[in-house]
Amino acid sequence: MSKRKLTRQQRWRIEKIQAERTKRASRHDVDDDAALGAGEYGPEREGRVIAHFGRSLDVAAGEDATHYRCHLRANLESLVTGDRVIWRLGEEGSGVVVARRERDNVLERPDARGQLKPVAANIDQILIVFAVEPAPHANLIDRYLVAAEATGIAPVLVLNKIDLLPEGGGDLKVLLERYAALGYPVVEASTQHEDGLEALHARLTDRTSVFVGQSGVGKSSLIDRLLPDEALRIGALSEDSRKGTHTTTTARLYRLPSADDAELIDSPGIREFGLGHLTEDEVTQGFIEFHDHLGHCRFRDCRHRQEPGCALLAAVERGEIDPTRFDSYRRILASLNDTSR
Repeated sequence: MSKRKLTRQQRWRIEKIQAERTKRASRHDVDDDAALGAGEYGPEREGRVIAHFGRSLDVAAGEDATHYRCHLRANLESLVTGDRVIWRLGEEGSGVVVARRERDNVLERPDARGQLKPVAANIDQILIVFAVEPAPHANLIDRYLVAAEATGIAPVLVLNKIDLLPEGGGDLKVLLERYAALGYPVVEASTQHEDGLEALHARLTDRTSVFVGQSGVGKSSLIDRLLPDEALRIGALSEDSRKGTHTTTTARLYRLPSADDAELIDSPGIREFGLGHLTEDEVTQGFIEFHDHLGHCRFRDCRHRQEPGCALLAAVERGEIDPTRFDSYRRILASLNDTSR
């Protein structure tokens, strides 16, 4: 579908708004330069972005973890939760961010227009949370895994609400065993048992983690238990639709008091993880069990559909690739083709 063209008046309005924003930012920078030169800001300090609200940021001071409201200098690129920064404290108690440290990595997600938007930075692992209710769909989990593989950030599967599992685990046990066999760490959790979060605590220690997953899977409920002093609004789960409501509105970083050097980044709940920014090759690479077979097809441009001599199809027939995962792979590729039309 072609993009809608803007009228001349719409383009003029957009350019005018952008020019006004640039002018305001320039005036703010001039004021900052004057204040810095006059000694109104203290020495440079290390910090970590806890949350961001446009040009305003909440920054945790590196030495004491106290939070300060700061603004971003106009000559700096936009920051995201998790960024490591250099900032200076002003006389009135707020501060200004003057530099950003180099990022280890950045988690990006396409917005409604298909443009990649950074969500968080400097992450050690992506915790993909799913639950007994709402019923998890393997294809959605696969989408998260493909997205995680594309970022280079290690994914971990977290099954929440295990207190609702049937005796023996049912179909979910089979699903978990499939992913564990591929080498993905799987953690079980429950907020209803006294020791239901022990495995999760162990996984969080010494790491910065970001929570992703469908709405209603209990991400906010987990963080509420992990961080009892934080006031998170927990969404109600509809009895009819069994789908959760969106509760978190901006990505925010929390320090976990019950585990050493553990930090959590809670991101807004989403119903489907968009992969429209990925190519077919990137999706293919996102299925880790394909790696040993890629490059062995008869034809170099094989698309792994009906081509003779396809190494992936042969691996499925031999039982080396799970047919359910391969079907999920095809569904993801079909969704990419649908969105590109």
